[in-house]
Amino acid sequence: MDIRQIKLSKMATFCYLVGDEPSMTCALIDPAFDSRRILQDIKKTGYQVIQVINTHCHSDHTAGNAAIIGATGAKLLIHRLDAGQLTSLVNRTFAKVLGGKASPQADILLKDDDEIKIGKVTLRVIHTPGHTPGGISLYTAGHVFTGDTLFVGAVGRTDLTGGSTKQLLHSIQEKLYTLPGETRVWPGHDYGPAPYSTIEKEKRTNAFTRQII
Repeated sequence: MDIRQIKLSKMATFCYLVGDEPSMTCALIDPAFDSRRILQDIKKTGYQVIQVINTHCHSDHTAGNAAIIGATGAKLLIHRLDAGQLTSLVNRTFAKVLGGKASPQADILLKDDDEIKIGKVTLRVIHTPGHTPGGISLYTAGHVFTGDTLFVGAVGRTDLTGGSTKQLLHSIQEKLYTLPGETRVWPGHDYGPAPYSTIEKEKRTNAFTRQII
């Protein structure tokens, strides 16, 4: 498995490439900005993008969907509870403000415990609501992509439409913190002292997740 963390030019957002080297296919997680650069980088790797996966519906994680899908023909995946908001007027407007395009509708609606196949790589969907109702994390042995649920030393905001602090903390404490301690945490934004962490380290040091739910 090949994991590449791509820091985008706005809002310290991370996009991820998850590739299967035997099949030379890959998925992109949360392509928002810099679509041209992302496509150029992918071309250099030789990977074929077969899926675009959104961890949630917000435009700073989805504004690149249209450009990537238009160039590659990839399928778009998002949790069913965020699918409507993905193509809402608010999201379409913000995507354009951020220099992207309105997202197309999703091809595949996800739910908790679904499995996404990228060649021989399997990503398991963990429904982690709180930042949005349909927020997800994506787990494969040794790695978890946490979107805007869990950051390095911080957590996602809950003051936007559909947000819930109680749900967010439950998602982290009961779903993410039960993963193996050595699991590497790949966050949706570069808001912490490092670009990635581990479950064990976040359990020890992330003060935001020690609140009582």
